[in-house]
Amino acid sequence: MRRPVLRKLACLAAVSAVVSVGAAAPPGARSAATPAKSPVATGYGGAVASVDADATAAGIEVLRKGGNAVDAAVATAAALGVTEPYSSGIGGGGYFVYYDAATRSVHTIDGRETAPSTAGSDLFLENGKPLAFADAVSSGLSVGTPGTAATWQTALDRWGTRSLGTVLKPAERVARDGFTVDDTFRSQTASNETRFRYFPATAELFLPGGQLPVVGSTFKNPELARTYEELGRKGIGTLYGGDLGKDVLATVDHPAVNPASNWNARPGKLATKDLTAYRAKLQAPTKTSYRGLDVYSIAPSSSGGTTVGEALNILERTDLSKASEAQYLHHFIEASRIAFADRGRWVGDPAFEDVPTKQLLSQHYADSRACLIKDDAVLTSPLAPGDPRHPADCASSGTAAPTTYEGDNTTHLTVADKWGNVVSYTLTIEQTGGSAMTVPGRGFLLNNELTDFSFAPANPAVHDPNLPGPGKRPRSSISPTIVLDRHGLPVVALGSPGGATIITTVLQTLTEFLDRRLPLVDAIAAPRASQRNAATTELEPGLYNSDVKKQLEAIGHSFTLNPEIGAATGVQRLGDGRWLAAAETVRRGGGSAMVVRPSP
Repeated sequence: MRRPVLRKLACLAAVSAVVSVGAAAPPGARSAATPAKSPVATGYGGAVASVDADATAAGIEVLRKGGNAVDAAVATAAALGVTEPYSSGIGGGGYFVYYDAATRSVHTIDGRETAPSTAGSDLFLENGKPLAFADAVSSGLSVGTPGTAATWQTALDRWGTRSLGTVLKPAERVARDGFTVDDTFRSQTASNETRFRYFPATAELFLPGGQLPVVGSTFKNPELARTYEELGRKGIGTLYGGDLGKDVLATVDHPAVNPASNWNARPGKLATKDLTAYRAKLQAPTKTSYRGLDVYSIAPSSSGGTTVGEALNILERTDLSKASEAQYLHHFIEASRIAFADRGRWVGDPAFEDVPTKQLLSQHYADSRACLIKDDAVLTSPLAPGDPRHPADCASSGTAAPTTYEGDNTTHLTVADKWGNVVSYTLTIEQTGGSAMTVPGRGFLLNNELTDFSFAPANPAVHDPNLPGPGKRPRSSISPTIVLDRHGLPVVALGSPGGATIITTVLQTLTEFLDRRLPLVDAIAAPRASQRNAATTELEPGLYNSDVKKQLEAIGHSFTLNPEIGAATGVQRLGDGRWLAAAETVRRGGGSAMVVRPSP
């Protein structure tokens, strides 16, 4: 049963998390084609959860027509590229985790963007010094080879039942006919308005008539509808070496800038060979045992699976179900701090770095780190990493290094079908609004994923596995997760956007659900904390304004306010043929959960 303090904190979060920008919608101002939002749905035939009702409906449409979870996931993702264009789209990348019900096995696709073949460790250095993030982000220099379209095609080829052209149709329709502008879309446009005005193609698309889109109005993107139609008709080769790819390269390597802005949009280094060489990588998932369950996620190049997995292993020896709220959060924060210290030292693209994935996920190593946690004291950050290859109780290895910056946006979707297959998929263009560069005539923004590389080592005395390199994939925090029971059947699947806070969001939601026994929608709604080996822990308002914060401060914790952390979605198998889909109740305006049939 949900504890009263959590109910109170969740309510505080709900009151504090939403800030509206701009005009209010007229009464009843909603497109007839736009489905109503609900954060939770239970029923049969499959389920979809995303941040957006049109996108969730696209996935449900495919399920109703006989498609499976993979088909529906691609359809949902494509629709998010229309309605959540500042967080996702074919200009970006992501990580796809799939549970195959027939074999009771989990598979993953690394669809992360790659650096140009000419990129070196000095990619973001000028005159020997690292560029400021603001100077790098809105430029061709920040754009990696997009991986999303290749991820879709790879997933469909391996596990889908429908063609790419077929599953893109619902998103084409939304792009052509339009969707209703909400507070989140307008506020995200407003926060990017200055950057968007640098680039004429972006301003023309997202600032219609030179103005911010009005809440309640209909936003159409016919250029993207045509791009999706071409992608479905010609195949992804049009991006990876064809006409669409030529347009991408022209935008990256010769950014068209409004002269009046005086913006120095540094050119990128992508070439045709970077597009033609790109492959979405099929790879084994990470696997961690927790409370008798098997937790699967994505392996490096993302740090999500190893970092969430290590933190869970650290928490394994603590009975979080019986801990007070303050003690639960204390152990969660400290486990996160330790796991992030190890992430920063050891995790990068395994094609370039010797990443000790197996050792990072060993219970023996976690136990050697868990002994650092005391009930009445707080660790100091930046905490030095351990050495997973040679575990020693309470030992560190070398010098501490702070966690480098990572953009805070992305989007996540979760899908299940009537056969029991499940997809947990996080896709991104990195920063909200990505590079701010729209491919002219194509209707989508390009990523700024290369800024996820360290511009320079966080500490020159510590090896940094995340420096740029030719064809290298920047480290990510994306953590799409699927949990199976001892019979190999799904228990829950979830994920979240949020940059480096993705890891802590997934970890906290899992422990709230598995240990604290909150219903999934409440575990998602609960106010969040995020510690990433930093001097202070970020808290959402529901915790920042609570007595629990005072209890944690009394043993040495320090906090800063973060208005909103993550925006999770998940699905849960209920065991009687039903699925439960859950999304946010408040964050990003609330998410959308749907099922194929509410009743048999």
